[in-house]
Amino acid sequence: MSRSENGDERPPERFDDYAADRTDARFTDWCRERSEPDWTAAVDHRFTEQLRADTLDDAVFERYLVQDYAFLDALVGAFGHALGDAPSMAAKGRLAEFLGTLTDEENDYFVRAFDALGVEETDRTGPDLTPTTRALQDLLGRVAHEGGYAETLAVLVPAEWIYRSWAADPPARPERFYLAEWIDLHDNPDFDAFVTWLRAELDREGTAASPARQRRLERLFARTVELEAAFFESAYATGHEAGDQQGGAGQW
Repeated sequence: MSRSENGDERPPERFDDYAADRTDARFTDWCRERSEPDWTAAVDHRFTEQLRADTLDDAVFERYLVQDYAFLDALVGAFGHALGDAPSMAAKGRLAEFLGTLTDEENDYFVRAFDALGVEETDRTGPDLTPTTRALQDLLGRVAHEGGYAETLAVLVPAEWIYRSWAADPPARPERFYLAEWIDLHDNPDFDAFVTWLRAELDREGTAASPARQRRLERLFARTVELEAAFFESAYATGHEAGDQQGGAGQW
């Protein structure tokens, strides 16, 4: 194993080497471990910790939610592309069901949360996007148009898995409904089952891929994790600080 910048051991660069001494090696575990320390930075971010503890400032959550709603359209498009590329009708059905959740339940949540927070109509429909939001949109758009099913999964899996991880088992239900329901949307049996299934899809596709494609999938996964951590952090930025966030989709 190589060592990361903080001195911790990192998994080998080749999945075959990672799996060589493991009887239960999973491609998604390799990707997640390769994405450190960004994975931990995202899951244990001050934003998620404050949200779970009901101490998050409304202004921070509002900035986050406005950017996340702007990102939702790109996310729906990526899931739609994955649905079209899915190798079986069963897989298409799972993806179609989740798309229904994004466009119905989750969209309804955004509308009610915006009303409660007093978000202006212009910020709901045409906000100024941070560089991090644009980078995430660009990343999803590129994999949808330039990659295949596996490449799309390599971005969707970490995006959903991170949310399942930070939302799990909150210490107490926040009193503000828009915080409580945001946790509920990502901490329930249906979402847990979907993330488990989504990981299994990438496990299968990644294990069967060539070594060169495996490295490309791992880089897409890692870039998504990096941007997710930056996305949480960008909610704290105001004015010119918002322009100092990470941009660009990166090389893959």
